[in-house]
Amino acid sequence: MVVTTSWYLVLGAVLFSLGAVGLLTRRNPLVMFMCVELMLNAVNLTFVSLGAALGDLGGQLAVFFVLVVAAAEVVVGLAVVVAIMRRRQGATVDDLSVLGG
Repeated sequence: MVVTTSWYLVLGAVLFSLGAVGLLTRRNPLVMFMCVELMLNAVNLTFVSLGAALGDLGGQLAVFFVLVVAAAEVVVGLAVVVAIMRRRQGATVDDLSVLGG
């Protein structure tokens, strides 16, 4: 069995779909945050596999920028999630009005 580029693309699509379903169905902010990260990693896998298949470094360059955006999202998003969870233990995403003051 030879693993081709299409295997990686299918894996990326499955991971992205799992992240999207988790994002749409769960109400816990931390779980939703992890689903967004799963979706970003699925996109990174797709970029790298297509870049390797085409022999181009553009895919790896795109992954670099996606990782920079993901790092910024982790800093800001995790701060918001921690602020919500400290205020209320059983917080859901519907409780964002708590941050209004």
